[in-house]
Amino acid sequence: MKPKFSTLILLTLLSAFLLAPFVVSPIYLDALRERSIELHQFIRGEVYKQVTGYVALSFVVLEMLLSLRKRGRKWLGKFKLPGSVILWRSLHIFLGVGLLAVVAIHTIGATGLNFNAVFLWIFFAVTLSALVGVVAETGVLESPRKIFSLPGNKDIAVTKGPLIRNMRAIWLPTHIFLVSVFILMLGVHVFLAYYYR
Repeated sequence: MKPKFSTLILLTLLSAFLLAPFVVSPIYLDALRERSIELHQFIRGEVYKQVTGYVALSFVVLEMLLSLRKRGRKWLGKFKLPGSVILWRSLHIFLGVGLLAVVAIHTIGATGLNFNAVFLWIFFAVTLSALVGVVAETGVLESPRKIFSLPGNKDIAVTKGPLIRNMRAIWLPTHIFLVSVFILMLGVHVFLAYYYR
């Protein structure tokens, strides 16, 4: 069930589509406020934010299950979660794009102010680091080429294995660092949401 390069490109385009409301939100939020006060108050209201927030939080918890699957034997002894790493990685990718959709619904495309703006941009960086890494790796793996070199420089050429290891040495630590920052900020976001209720 490993996603193919074409599927990942479609997911990347879907992600770009899901990010579009954040670009045009100043336009449609003002129009919504002027034309439909009740709907605007509902989507800015506490019940809407709590329900969509808990859905987003459940997606984050499901996303973190990848770590549990990967490190389950170390943490849980002989207990092993079913399914292959490829299956869990695929689920992680699809859930990540789903989380992007849930965040767009939760925030209604508004980037927020102060802490929430930084929190949202960290989330976008998490998503971008994952998409770039997975799409690049899959593109190399599915390529019919055996050796890769820089354009115009045929002296430095590498095969698929070392190239993927080198790419993973860059994007994966970046993604893990950004996820760590995101999780810390998520805790602060949840605390602030309940503190300023």
